[in-house]
Amino acid sequence: MNVPFLDSLTSLADLRAVAVERLPEIAQDLRDRIIKIVAANEGHLGASLGVVDLTVALHYVFDTPNDRLIWDVGHQAYGHKMLTGRLAQFHTNRKLGGISGFPKRSESEFDAFGTGHSSTAISAALGMALAAQQQKKFSRQHIAVIGDASIAAGMAFEALNHAGETNANLLIVLNDNSIGIDPSVGALKHYLTSLDQNNQTVQNLFQNLNIAYFGPIDGHDLPQLVSELRAQKQKSGVRLLHVRTTKGKGLKPAELNQVLYHAPGKFDYLTGKVYEKDESHLPLKFQDVFGTTVLALLEQHKDIIAITPAMPSGSGLKAVIDRFPENVIDVGIAEQHAVTLAAGFACEGVKVLCCIYSTFLQRAYDQLIHDVAIQNLPVVFCIDRAGLVGEDGATHHGIFDLAMLRTVPNVIVAAPKDEIDLQQLLFTAVHTSQPFAIRYPRARGFIPEWRAPLAFERMEIGKAKQVRHGKRIAVFSTGTIFHEVESAFQQLDNVPIAHVHFPFVKPLDRNAIESVAAQFEVIITVEDGVAAGGFGSAVLELLSELNFQGRTQIIGIPDVFIEHGSIPELRKLAGIDALTIAESIKKFSSNNG
Repeated sequence: MNVPFLDSLTSLADLRAVAVERLPEIAQDLRDRIIKIVAANEGHLGASLGVVDLTVALHYVFDTPNDRLIWDVGHQAYGHKMLTGRLAQFHTNRKLGGISGFPKRSESEFDAFGTGHSSTAISAALGMALAAQQQKKFSRQHIAVIGDASIAAGMAFEALNHAGETNANLLIVLNDNSIGIDPSVGALKHYLTSLDQNNQTVQNLFQNLNIAYFGPIDGHDLPQLVSELRAQKQKSGVRLLHVRTTKGKGLKPAELNQVLYHAPGKFDYLTGKVYEKDESHLPLKFQDVFGTTVLALLEQHKDIIAITPAMPSGSGLKAVIDRFPENVIDVGIAEQHAVTLAAGFACEGVKVLCCIYSTFLQRAYDQLIHDVAIQNLPVVFCIDRAGLVGEDGATHHGIFDLAMLRTVPNVIVAAPKDEIDLQQLLFTAVHTSQPFAIRYPRARGFIPEWRAPLAFERMEIGKAKQVRHGKRIAVFSTGTIFHEVESAFQQLDNVPIAHVHFPFVKPLDRNAIESVAAQFEVIITVEDGVAAGGFGSAVLELLSELNFQGRTQIIGIPDVFIEHGSIPELRKLAGIDALTIAESIKKFSSNNG
């Protein structure tokens, strides 16, 4: 054909009208588009490449969007988006004002359920299937596509347990590629690997849960996929189709290095070579500062254990694993288990670090309260990706942690302003006998010469530090937003404004706040978390107790979900960039302000 198929696609009816023999050609076109666009614009690559054939087959066989197609996590939904009317907009993927990098209900009727966190697809699809029964929509199909790493999570098991007791019209497509972001772990991974068509006579795990099992089949054999999906379309009840795929399929470097090519950044479209930059002169990323510091702590305390729910690479633990493999435990996508496992270690006197992204800690809030805080166990929560994270958007921003944590008794809550703060907070935390949470961003630090831990020193818990003196107006900040505040001061023509950095959100430095309240007329707080209930709220509660008569303002994330875009763009949108902070301060810079 003269015009590439995807460019001539006006609806999925065009796709469904072609012969099965043409589908590999369409899949190749789709794969090429994903590679070319992600190479130039960045994004999640390997997962979407791995399910291209499956994506084509699903939309070819099923009557989407009337049939509900749910993608677990959403990393693999790029091909789905291109096939469902968003090809022309795909260059805006993950950009401010552009389409989301994940399925999003408000974006398209084909995105039946929004997914940014893993292991939700079976629950959501089961809910839809049971609703269809209630509404007597018996012909509607419900398909949940879930990976082998995601299906091992507790929520997915809960959904399987429930689904097996129903007669819902639900097809679970298990996309088995033996990897999430890092390689899959756990007993279920080994079990899935052992399954093959030769043991169909043996009752397997899913069949024991009253779920019909089919497969495994080759997820890159389009004729076989179409044939099997057509057969599944004629069936009813809860069933599972086991599909084996290769993450990164179609780009050889992505197949060979699946961890790197999960989200490789910009790369050469033709060769797949990731563009490398000389970053030796730049400050380390906070994740690397964390990993380097943990290595140094392990040299002193060989019994420290680090636990991570499926994020060893992203959390900066790879170097720790290389040096101390027995001291790092990857529990897979199991945030609740990770926290309570850490509590168990702490019960036995083991110093334990629970290394978890802020957005994923939300999933283990009950365990943090019930299993750690109530028992006052000295678990150290190393909370990565705090604050606005950029292009992943609303599902991934780490903006709720301060508000969540400061309400929980016994928990110390800390936020470093730079690499030295992070190092010393970690050292302090492992020598503290109560729960200790440290949150830090996905970003580079601020000290280019920091390359290895300096001499360790304990920080005084609850102690703030005044870094700038002034009169009338005082600004309180916590965490790395400190640097945006300092940049804001550069735009204020040397107006004398005090700045106090609070490494500890809980406990707050009462003496420092009392001193400022007695001397200043205006107190402004700045944070990169939600303004409602966070650091600023804690300060205002104390100021109310002190009967402060001056004016106050909280600068933080407003009460809306912040979408995707670059971090500078989102900071400006949220009003926590240097320019907006400066403008807020200016309002108070005159006696009449």
